[in-house]
Amino acid sequence: MNNKPKKLKKMLRINVVYSIIFLSFTGLVLRAAYVEIAKGPTFRNAEVNTQFVKVAETPQRGWIYDANGQVLAWDTPSDNIVLDNFTVIPSKTLHNIANQLAPVLNETPQKLYHTMTTDKTDLQIPLATNATKSQIAYVVEHNSDLPNVEITQTYQRQYPEGDLAGQVLGYVGSITAQNKSTYVDKDHYLVSQKVGITGIEQEYESTLQGKAGDEMLTVDPSTGTVQTVGSAPPALAGDNIQLTLDGHLQAQAQNIVLNLIKQQNNQGLITNASAVMLNVKTGGVLSMVSYPYLNPNWFTDGKPITTAQANYLNSGAEVNNAIQDRQNPGSTVKPANLLTAFKQGAMSPATTLYDAGRLFIGTTQLNEDMNMVFGELDPIRAIAVSSDVFFYQVGLRLGKWFGSSASSGGTYPPSDGSYQHYLNTDFAKGLNELYQGEWDFGLGPKTGIDLPNEIGGQFYIYNTQTQSAQQYNLQASEASIKKTGEYPNNGTPASLAEGGIGQEQEFTTMQLATYAMTLANNGKKLQPHLLDKVYNSSDTPTNGAKPVSTYKTKVTGQVSGSAQDYALIRQAMYEVTTGGGDATANGLFTNSPYQVAAKTGTAQITIHGQKTDNSVFICYAPLNNPQVAMAVMIPGGGYGASLAGVIAKQMLDAYFDEHHASFMPKSDWTSTQIPSSWTSSPANQLP
Repeated sequence: MNNKPKKLKKMLRINVVYSIIFLSFTGLVLRAAYVEIAKGPTFRNAEVNTQFVKVAETPQRGWIYDANGQVLAWDTPSDNIVLDNFTVIPSKTLHNIANQLAPVLNETPQKLYHTMTTDKTDLQIPLATNATKSQIAYVVEHNSDLPNVEITQTYQRQYPEGDLAGQVLGYVGSITAQNKSTYVDKDHYLVSQKVGITGIEQEYESTLQGKAGDEMLTVDPSTGTVQTVGSAPPALAGDNIQLTLDGHLQAQAQNIVLNLIKQQNNQGLITNASAVMLNVKTGGVLSMVSYPYLNPNWFTDGKPITTAQANYLNSGAEVNNAIQDRQNPGSTVKPANLLTAFKQGAMSPATTLYDAGRLFIGTTQLNEDMNMVFGELDPIRAIAVSSDVFFYQVGLRLGKWFGSSASSGGTYPPSDGSYQHYLNTDFAKGLNELYQGEWDFGLGPKTGIDLPNEIGGQFYIYNTQTQSAQQYNLQASEASIKKTGEYPNNGTPASLAEGGIGQEQEFTTMQLATYAMTLANNGKKLQPHLLDKVYNSSDTPTNGAKPVSTYKTKVTGQVSGSAQDYALIRQAMYEVTTGGGDATANGLFTNSPYQVAAKTGTAQITIHGQKTDNSVFICYAPLNNPQVAMAVMIPGGGYGASLAGVIAKQMLDAYFDEHHASFMPKSDWTSTQIPSSWTSSPANQLP
């Protein structure tokens, strides 16, 4: 066989390969020569002049979602030009910076100088947000002429739904000289990072705030080109959180509250209002309204607060009235006080009393509201019509003051000896039983809601020496009586009566809502809360991811009482809405397809020197299988059923329509989406 053709083919292939390799290397050499000789100066100039800049990279803050997975707070990236304010900068230097930067930032030197000198508390003063590449290149190129001016990459917090639950969400702000030790020195924050100042943003700062990093940029001054090289180490975003708050219900509730306030003849007297709805099964907050409303974007958009906004904020918009404003609860405390009277043996379910429209305590005359006369009453009827005379007697009997009637002032037990000894013993003990009964229901102590700056309630006593009301220290009184058998005071038995109807106490709406929830649960106390779930930074409530953690319902106690006693109170609160013409909320739910247990409250208060009423309403529904409990408080709103009750009724309707309750007409059912009309709704239109 002849192998010569095969060898020739093999040699031909080898020669071709060698030729290709030779030509390739020749091309590389020629290209290298071209680059070195022809383009070398250009590339060497670029290499020499290109500047590498390490920019502090702030982390993306975790997003906040509502119960239905809708975004309530998010971050958008921003390259900012800032002025470091760590030390005192001479005025001449600031003027020079302003004059040089103003045309670059499209500002006047005067306005830029004003920005740099107005707020000296921030460690970094923003001069430009969302800076352009040409602006960044200019600052880098002229860094020697712009002392203390630098580039930071950060995120701008935004609240896409405006003032929806504004006080609940809170807002973020700059690190200042006052809190630098907390964040920068202790937790290694960048001075450019924003931190939670109020609300959920502050409460869950450690969860929402990520970890800072560094980003490398290259800047070519000759072309103005800015490029990202990479991150080392990269910033780590914060975790996302989901709240129990229902955005759709919150929007409905804020419009309901505002619309009904605007319908009042005395709307100018109503300077604040609040409403809270809780999930009876979990303690989760479904809605928390605080009027006047607050738009958190005002504090994070980088724009100075306008005069109109400042005037609006001075009206108290930054206060979360649901947890930071306490008012007299009025008759809403009567169910708790009745249960206390049962437990202490001061009354029984079979007790009947005659309400003649007035009652004497010594020489002091206390009247029934509007001079009503209710006649013979049992406990259920007394709750339904909200008899003050009946509950004056509840307080008096707890304090062992007997014999008061429409014609007699009554007296203390002879065994107490002197009147002062009575005040120090049986009077103080009775007042403690009354107030402790309310305290057990959550009326008085802070509820522990996961929001900062919650305040507790207060109890009072009338001091006959100073002729004024003074705060009553329940715990100090109980401790003194336990130790010595006495608590010296200058009170009057009239405080027992006034305490019996809710005129000697002040509570927040959140405390009242927690109390209503405890009544709905037959004494089982749940911790109210806003946090539901926490997700990793890359996960959301809507992408099917498993949460990092989920809130577990916390049972914080049990208010003692027999099943029969709780059943009586439930029936009494039901008759508040169904008990005929004298019932304080009769007719309010007449056309509702669900049954409600409720209690109205009308407390006498003073606003701007004018006597008025605090409109209060607590309730839970449906009656036999409660899903939600709520409280509404409108100082200056009149009778409990006339404004607070109407708000509660409309909020309950909104809740059941959204949850497609079988007893609600299908034509009224709604979705869980925040209404598309919310942005233009009256409740979201602020100065």
